[in-house]
Amino acid sequence: MSKVNIIYWSGTGNTESMANLIAEGVKEKGAEVNVLNVSEASADDVKNADVVLLGSPAMGVEVIEEEEMDPFVESISSFVSGKRIGLFGSYGWGYGEWMRNWVKRMEDYGADVLNEGLIVNEAPEGEKEEDCKNFGRQVLDE
Repeated sequence: MSKVNIIYWSGTGNTESMANLIAEGVKEKGAEVNVLNVSEASADDVKNADVVLLGSPAMGVEVIEEEEMDPFVESISSFVSGKRIGLFGSYGWGYGEWMRNWVKRMEDYGADVLNEGLIVNEAPEGEKEEDCKNFGRQVLDE
């Protein structure tokens, strides 16, 4: 059975909602899934998973959260080469530049980044809920 760890940071709950919806999709595919707030996550949670999904909202001038998520991402940079990584997050403004930058950063670390990341404006509602579940369903297919 594949193991998928979802590690996220959420300020308003939107990215946390995305993480839980994505987890539903992963579970439908029969994988073992763990959802962890980044404050509870360790490097082993990345090393010991077949797929790692990282979530952060856009902050400030379109960057990932800088106090916990950014340092965590930096801490795993030396061993994600070849690791299957998916990225997701919510935003309230901008055009997704933060996600494009995050995808490039992970690719520069050598990660096998799944698709181009999933972004949702504000809370995942309506069809965006299904987009999150589909993201989870697809992480084992690529």
